Amino acid sequence: MTDRQRQDAALARQGRVVAVVIALSGLVALLAPWIAATLGWTLRGEMLLYLAAMGGFAWALIVTVGLWRRRK
Repeated sequence: MTDRQRQDAALARQGRVVAVVIALSGLVALLAPWIAATLGWTLRGEMLLYLAAMGGFAWALIVTVGLWRRRK
């Protein structure tokens, strides 16, 4: 395996991690009202779930920009 192939494999692996984080963040954001109601949390707890989802989206955006810049 050449060095370029290793780099491509590493970028692809990191891209898959980003995709999973985006999917899980979206799922948490969609299910936040149900999760909070099931656990008996107040609106404050539900907002914590939304904040965690936003953090996941922000992390994914930052990593995606880094991947894009490395690829160029």
